[in-house]
Amino acid sequence: MKYRRLGRTGLKVSEISLGSWLTYGNSTERNTAVSTIDAAYDLGINSFDTANVYARGEAEKIVGEALRKYPRESYILATKVFGQMGEGPNDKGLSRKHVFEQLHASLNRLGLDYVDIYYCHRFDPETPVDETLRTIDDMVRQGKVLYVGVSEWTAQQIQSALGTADKYLLDRLVVNQPNYSMFQRYIEKEIIPLGEQNGISQIVFSPLAQGVLTGKYKRGAELPEGSRAADAKSNMFMDKLLQDDVLLKVEQLEKISRELEISISQLALAWILRQPNVASALIGASKPEQVKENVKAVDVSLSSDVIEKIETILA
Repeated sequence: MKYRRLGRTGLKVSEISLGSWLTYGNSTERNTAVSTIDAAYDLGINSFDTANVYARGEAEKIVGEALRKYPRESYILATKVFGQMGEGPNDKGLSRKHVFEQLHASLNRLGLDYVDIYYCHRFDPETPVDETLRTIDDMVRQGKVLYVGVSEWTAQQIQSALGTADKYLLDRLVVNQPNYSMFQRYIEKEIIPLGEQNGISQIVFSPLAQGVLTGKYKRGAELPEGSRAADAKSNMFMDKLLQDDVLLKVEQLEKISRELEISISQLALAWILRQPNVASALIGASKPEQVKENVKAVDVSLSSDVIEKIETILA
């Protein structure tokens, strides 16, 4: 495994991280989830990601239980706050009340005294940014949060948060978690340049485009049994990806991966890691074999000619 610094901090995260969205507590059986986390740890992955809303807290319980047998200093654990966790008017968002209560609920489910990274899972237009950042800053000062991050915020929202933190001398953002893959590249225009200028790394989710960049989905073929697209709970995000024009590009990318004697998933992850501002690519594995396959991407270096061929296909 290889490691990169997280933003302007001294923290080093593995270039491949393991997440629990749509898997642990949902479609993946508990023992399989634990064995997948164990495999990731054994392969040198030190960065693990979850969120309070993943299966309404069940993912946090599984991740916390699986990691509890390892020395706390040996891994980095991130969780998030924003999503709906109850039926009340204050059971969602980034208000002081919701952030405060949900951090403590997450720590209880995880069985930990602190989390390494705490993300604002989405932007909350109904709560002043200074209210949210001051609340998390309080948690940092209490030792319950080490680093502050956001997920899927716009460049303007991130810039506003940086200005607010500087104005009130609050802990600064050091990491952003956006959607980034060969088929989702919006961060290249503004988010990455902003991150480079302000010491904010990207830990990107869906680097394999919901599994489309594994090559398992074929034009005109039935959805593979047991796949994410075949799961009614998980496939709500995949309609735009399972189109013939996208799958044709995947076929063309597979030709490149065969020429390089690597898998298409390794090609896709290596393409992600070509970005210096990306600290880690966050994979979602439902079995140990998938982790073992994906971590090999850290040893793949893509030449400028290969990058050019990829760009031609994606264009």
